[in-house]
Amino acid sequence: MAIKIDLHCHSFFSGDGVSSPEQLIEAARARGLDGFAITDHNTCDAVKYMIDKGYMRPDGLPVDNFLIVPGVEVTTAEGHLLCIGAVLPNLKGRPAFEVCNLIHEAGGVAIPPHPYDVFRAGIRENVLKTLQIDGIEVFNAATTLKRYNRMAYDYALDRGLAMTASSDAHHHAAIGTAYTVLETDNFSVAGVLAQVVKDNPLSEKYLSIGGTIRKTWNNLMRLRKRKSVEDLLKDKRG
Repeated sequence: MAIKIDLHCHSFFSGDGVSSPEQLIEAARARGLDGFAITDHNTCDAVKYMIDKGYMRPDGLPVDNFLIVPGVEVTTAEGHLLCIGAVLPNLKGRPAFEVCNLIHEAGGVAIPPHPYDVFRAGIRENVLKTLQIDGIEVFNAATTLKRYNRMAYDYALDRGLAMTASSDAHHHAAIGTAYTVLETDNFSVAGVLAQVVKDNPLSEKYLSIGGTIRKTWNNLMRLRKRKSVEDLLKDKRG
């Protein structure tokens, strides 16, 4: 079976995310996705939240035929690195080589997002060459310049790495703009991890102008003092 998974998504548990996990799930279902990876910046709090709410299962199986994959986007000393399929503590500022090893020890896969995007903390090629990564994000729907995606694709091709596409959604309206299609009969986190390191079809579409402006605004908001997650949750429930 072919499952459509957006492998790079943020909720309001990220400093620059604005949407609740519930909004992400609703939007992803409406767009025909079979699931997504929750990859907030330097925190796995959304994973605990969704397990507590019953949206995710600790055993990695889908809930109501929808699969949410645990993950995190770590801000390493050299740039951003996605952990897909595992839960990690806050590793912000640790060396990328160390974080990559910790991802594997936790049972996840390591995928650098937007590696050539100089405006968005992508890991540079000289560092990528030193990492035992499992794949590379070759299409990021929110990339600053399209040529950065082409550069990532060329690098993955040259190194023989698995390729992924994702929305990098920081707002529920963006989820599913781009995604990876995984051919697997194992509809679970384990099945995703086994297939994502192989050759997979990619659905590639860029964010709209409105979506790009929204994401830029969200990034600017990171520079200002933000409400705590508890306040945000209270606002959403109110």
